[in-house]
Amino acid sequence: MIDWDDVRYFLAVAREGSVRAAAERLGVNHATVLRRIAQFEERLGVQMFEKRPSGYRLTAAGEEVLEFAEQMKASSHLLETRVFGRDQSVRGLLRVTLTAPLATHLLMPDFADFARLHPDIEMEILSSGELANLTNRDADVAIRVVYDRKTLPLNLHGLKGPELFGGVYMSRDRLAAWRAGASDPMRWIVISLHGIPDWASAGEIRITGVPFRVTDAAAEIAAVRQGLGMTTLPCFVGDADPLLVRVPGTDLHLYGTLWLLTQGETRKTKRVRLFTEFVSRRLAAYASLLAGLSISTP
Repeated sequence: MIDWDDVRYFLAVAREGSVRAAAERLGVNHATVLRRIAQFEERLGVQMFEKRPSGYRLTAAGEEVLEFAEQMKASSHLLETRVFGRDQSVRGLLRVTLTAPLATHLLMPDFADFARLHPDIEMEILSSGELANLTNRDADVAIRVVYDRKTLPLNLHGLKGPELFGGVYMSRDRLAAWRAGASDPMRWIVISLHGIPDWASAGEIRITGVPFRVTDAAAEIAAVRQGLGMTTLPCFVGDADPLLVRVPGTDLHLYGTLWLLTQGETRKTKRVRLFTEFVSRRLAAYASLLAGLSISTP
C-alpha cells in the first residue's frame, strides 16, 4: 500500500529538482528526504530519479509515477476542501494572503477589529513577498490586485473591491529644498527587481542622480522619507504618510482592482464568509484613499 507521505516527498523532489531544495520546502533535513525516496522506490520496485550534476531528473518510470502522484494530490485537495466547506464553526484557523503594503499600511487595523469580534478564530496573515496558493490550500482567502479579470483562475470565487491607483512621491522636506534651489542630485528610488515603471515620470522635477536601489517596500519608503529622491507608491501608502507628498506634475496610474478571492468549498465555511464580507465593507470605505482622491496634489 502506498504511503501518502512518501508521495509528498517524491513530488517535492520532482518539482524542486534537488533533495536539498525539497528538504527546505518540506521543513525536514536532507537525510530524511533521501530515506523516504529510497523507501518509496523500494516499495514500487523502480528507480524514479537519476542523480546528475545539475540535480535529480525523473526516469521514465518516475514520469509515470509523477502523473499518478499529481492525481492523488488533486484528489486529496478536493476531499479536504469539501470536508472543510461543511465546517460552519466560527472557531479554527483562517489564513489570509496579501502583499505586505496592503497588510501593514491599510488593513491591519481591520484585521485586528475582526479578531476582536471573533476571538475564537485563529488568524494567520501571510504577507511575505510570495503570495500563497489558494488551489493548494496554502491560504483560505487572498486579497489581490488584479489588472485584468480574465487572468483570474476559473476555480476561484471573488468579491470585487475598489480600484487601486499609484503615484510618484517624495519627502515634503525634499520638495521644499528643491523649490528653494537645493543642488543635491535627485534620484529615483527603486526596488531592484522592478525598476522604474514605464508610466512614471519626474513631472516638474528632473532626475539628476543615479538610481538608489533597495530590495523591499519598507526600505523604499524609508529611503524616500530620508529625502534621497522620488519613488512610485500606491496612493493609500503615499497619501497617508505625513512626511511624503506627490511630485508636482505627475499623474496617477491604475494598478488594478482589489479582489477578495476564495476557492471551492472553502468559501462556504462560516469564518471565511464572515471575513470576506467584513473586509469587503472596509475596502469599500477606503475607495477614495485607494483611488488617490483623498488629498489634493501640491
